[in-house]
Amino acid sequence: MRFSGKTCIVTGGGSGIGKATCLRMAAEGGRAVVVDLRSDAAQATAGEIKKNGGEALAVAADVGDSARVQAVIAQAASAYGSIDVIVNDAAMMTFIPIVDIPEEDFFNVIRVNLGSVFAFSKYGAPHMPPGSSIVNVSSVHAHKTTLNVVPYAASKGAIEAFTRGFSIEMEARKIRVNAVAPGAVDTPMLWDNPNVKSGAEKITGAVGKPEDLAAAICFIASEEAAFINGATLIVDGGRLAQL
Repeated sequence: MRFSGKTCIVTGGGSGIGKATCLRMAAEGGRAVVVDLRSDAAQATAGEIKKNGGEALAVAADVGDSARVQAVIAQAASAYGSIDVIVNDAAMMTFIPIVDIPEEDFFNVIRVNLGSVFAFSKYGAPHMPPGSSIVNVSSVHAHKTTLNVVPYAASKGAIEAFTRGFSIEMEARKIRVNAVAPGAVDTPMLWDNPNVKSGAEKITGAVGKPEDLAAAICFIASEEAAFINGATLIVDGGRLAQL
């Protein structure tokens, strides 16, 4: 029970990788704080955890809104005392060339994907005791990317740089900061991708399950990975090797 008695905040917890991570952490004794833009999705994940005998708190929030992030942190700290794990999984994509994309759309991707990592790190860290862990979900797009997803790829590359830098800042507090970079994962974000639908982006090689990523995230977040800090673990079934 790697997360027994630990409070675990997971953004994007209403579906896909985030949901699988919430379920896995709760099954291993964690108190899951399920954060999602959609209240019904967050409630559904929390309900499933409770049905299985676990403990969960559902919170609806736009993670790109700093005030809402601070409210989530305050609610979790009030309910459980401290925060032991933060998993920053929530993300969005656009599929418009840079020369055509409205500025507000570009910066909205940065606000949600990167800004949420900043806000949960800044406001969460003061509530995290020594031995705590932050896991940021990046993407193979941070390393090799495809057509018309520059804002997403840029945000994910920045997340990995943020992870490296923030891990150094947190060393004195003994809080580890790492990232996990998924490849193709069987989620709506993959199959609803217009590039995938049109064939512009070929899905070659293995397609992972959300549970595969949850397993990696839980390992990195746990004390088993106590000597891993400032790193990005690529979990892609070998996809990068084929791109």
